[in-house]
Order: sequence, then structure tokens, then C-alpha cells
Amino acid sequence: MKIFNNIFLEKKILIYGLGKSGISSYKFLKNKSDVYLFDDNQKIKLKFINKIIGLKEIQKINFDIIIISPGIDIAKCKLSKFLMKNLQKIYTDLDVLFSFYNNESITITGTNGKSTTAKILHDVLIDQNKDSRLIGNIGNPALSEKNITKKTIFVIEASSYQLEYSKIFRSKYAVILNITSDHIERHKTLNNYVNAKFKLLKSQIRGSFAFVKKEDNLIIKQIKKSKYKAKIYKVKTSNLNKEIDKITNKYFISDGNKENLSFILKIALKLKLNKKKLIKTINKFKGLDFRQQIIFDKNNLTIINDSKSTSFASSENVLKNLNDAYWILGGIPKKEDKFKLSKIKSKNLKAFVFGLYGNKFLKILKNKIKVKIFSNLQETLKVIFTEINSHKLKKNTIFFSPAGASFDSFKNFEDRGYYFNQIIKKYINAKR
Repeated sequence: MKIFNNIFLEKKILIYGLGKSGISSYKFLKNKSDVYLFDDNQKIKLKFINKIIGLKEIQKINFDIIIISPGIDIAKCKLSKFLMKNLQKIYTDLDVLFSFYNNESITITGTNGKSTTAKILHDVLIDQNKDSRLIGNIGNPALSEKNITKKTIFVIEASSYQLEYSKIFRSKYAVILNITSDHIERHKTLNNYVNAKFKLLKSQIRGSFAFVKKEDNLIIKQIKKSKYKAKIYKVKTSNLNKEIDKITNKYFISDGNKENLSFILKIALKLKLNKKKLIKTINKFKGLDFRQQIIFDKNNLTIINDSKSTSFASSENVLKNLNDAYWILGGIPKKEDKFKLSKIKSKNLKAFVFGLYGNKFLKILKNKIKVKIFSNLQETLKVIFTEINSHKLKKNTIFFSPAGASFDSFKNFEDRGYYFNQIIKKYINAKR
């Protein structure tokens, strides 16, 4: 643990946002500095309620550091004016992690595939007898890990929000899987979003390594703009090497997961991992919940739960490999998001849109794909199963990949995915 000249020791610190990362930051720093807490929800109930302060108190204290949860948009929060005046004091839990530990880290970002790639890499390292810790945006706070040794390796999933707010964090190994237009409502422009992702590479020093998608125009264009100190590997994802012949796991049929796999193989080669163990880990990988997850596959019907999808690009990775599919989508469409699948590749697809933003999705899709609009998910599935049961001999796929944010009707994508599974259970148990 690094202590000398640590900027987070013996300081007045405000932790803003009391979700998982905020609470873990408090627990990690409470005996190291004078720590205060704030959350937009002032009715939040926590054990350390006495450390939660109000707006008036915040104005009276001269904080040295503000640690902010990545989900907070400083332009649209209760402390917006205060934060704008103190931008230079804003840090993240990743900064805290880096300030205390010298450990090797592999940080993965990108628009799609971050969680899956991070989880596969973590599993690979564990099976190679490495002390790997899977942390970050995947749901395990960076500062909640215990018993960290010099041999511990951090596998970090980092969002554009985390990278944008971070100031001193850097990673020996950086990965940018892909970049498509996303989170524009927060970053304001595509250029800002790209720059946030590339902070991961800009922060690297000599002796570091970066892995980026070779066929991604936005990534390659950005690389040409600046000089980076890390050695950059451009990963070709369209052609997997001979190792793919040994991979029998059906999870890696989709183009998106093949791309994720390309990065795993390249990183494994750099880390000099055992090939036999690597292939064994990949073949037993079952995927993450609600990410292209096959929840039913028999009697001429396959059902895929991809509730994590919040953009067209994410859904398209699977759609282009499907025939006779019922594509269920809905939620809040992303600003400036576009459906890029050609009319020819869309001809065997039917789009079933549910929720409040049906007309917005219809406007985007109407010239490429057949679209039906429904008020809710239950109504949508009722119509789909009625249609499927009218021609039972035909092979069908129900692909739940919303291509929109979940906050119109659900707490998060997990809540949405679980709700879908519960409805599906009723139909499967009753009719199959």
C-alpha cells in the first residue's frame, strides 16, 4: 500500500453519491481522513447517518477533495454550482485505488462488451492461478476488495463517466473494445464521449500497453490525432486466429462476443498465459445475466434475454445472425442513435416495440423493418406467443434486446431483465 505523499490522507473529503462505490469509498477512507457524505436523496438511511451533511453545511466547509460517484451528472445535480466551482477537486474511487496500490491493472472500456470481456478475462486469470479481482462498473466497487497483496491483479471495467471524472488513475494495460455514439445526453457531443474513453490511454506511461479495435474508425482516427506513451496493439476482430477452432462454446457465435474473444486471446498472448487452460476457461464460460443470455432453447424456440442492451449497435451484433426473429425493444432511445442494419439483413426480423417511446423507435426503424407497437411488455409477449403457437413447426427466436435505457419503467437493466424472465416462465410452463 502506498502511503508516502498520498493526496487522500489527512484531508477534508466530501463523498458525493451514496451508492455502492460511495459507501465503499467512505469505509476505506473514514480512518484515514475527515470524511463527510452527501446524497441527492436526503432521506437515505445508512448506519453512518451522522456523517451525512446538508447543502448549507457543504458551503461552510473548505473541502480538499470531492469523490464523486460516476452516475452523477455534475450539470444536473443538487450540488451542480458547487461542483462547477471546484472541478479541480473532483476525483473518483479509481483515483483512490491507484493512490494506495501499485498493483498491475487491466482496465477495459468501450461502448459494448465491457462487462463480458472483463468477466472472461477475470475467469481466465483465476484459472491460471492468478489473484485476480474483478472491480469497477461491473458492480464490484474498487475499494471494497480485501487482502490485497503485491501479486493481486485488478481487472477493471471502466465507464466513460468514471474515466471522465478521474484525474490520477492509470492502468498498465488499457483496452478500448469499440466506440459508437452513446451517452450523448450526458457528454453532449460524440467528440466528448470519445475523449472520455481515451483518457485511459492518455494517462498511461512508458512500459504500458493498450489494445484497441483495428476496424473501428472512431478509435483509429483518435489514435492518429495524438501521440501515446503506451505500446498500442491494434486488435483485428474480423478474423480470429486458429484458436477459434478449439472453441466449442455457443456463447461465442455472435459477432459481438467473437470480438470480445479476440481481445482476450490477444491479451492472453501478451501475458504469456497457458493456452490449454485458456481454451478450457473460454469453453466453460456461461455469460453474464441479461447479456445475450439464452434462457430457453428447445421445441423449435430459442429465447434470448439481452436486457443490458441500451443502444442499436449492441442489439445489431446479434440481430445480423438471426433468422425469423421476434425482436422486442423499448425503453428510452439514446440521443442520435441510429439503426445501421441493412434492409436485406432485416428482412426476416419483426420488431415489437413496447412502452412510452414506441413512436420514436418507429420513426427510426420504419423504412427497414416491420414494426408493431404495444403499451407494455406483457401485451407484447402475448401477441408473440399467439403468433408462434399458430405455426409450431417453424423454428423461432424471441430476442429481448431493448436498445434503450430502462429508466422509463424499471430501476435498471437487471430489474427489466428479471421482469422479462418472470413473464416468460408463465408462457413456458403453461404451453411447452
